[in-house]
Amino acid sequence: MNTLEANSTNSQLQAFGDNSQKTARPTRNLGQAMWRGFKSRCPHCGEGKLFRAFVKPVDHCSICGEDYTEQRADDLPAYLTILIVGHIVVGAFMGVEATTNLPLWAHMAIWGPMIVLMSLALLQPIKGATIGLQWALFMHGFGAKGEGEYGDVT
Repeated sequence: MNTLEANSTNSQLQAFGDNSQKTARPTRNLGQAMWRGFKSRCPHCGEGKLFRAFVKPVDHCSICGEDYTEQRADDLPAYLTILIVGHIVVGAFMGVEATTNLPLWAHMAIWGPMIVLMSLALLQPIKGATIGLQWALFMHGFGAKGEGEYGDVT
């Protein structure tokens, strides 16, 4: 196998690098894992709860036992939430501003609470989808190595 080839001919395994016998692992459905995470469910089984608090993931799935202690979904969910909410609110604000002549206090009364509510509504599902992404791609402790062996911990 060439080192640039990511997938072997077997569609059920992913093999990376020259020594594919040591690095072959089963494929994981990325879309399904992210959707399960978005619904705050375990990306592996789809049954267990993913969060014990608002954005605090459980240590292990209560159904299948998948370990989430080394997941690293820290900043990306917040950045994606800001990106999505910002685009929606700015577009809506510009539409309202172009069609009406509301005073500043009315804009603040509309858009301030909307930003807070949309951010709170999206943060947990986006964090779950990020954990699902990491799980499906064997990132940050979801692979065969321990977290310290990945080289991204100082």
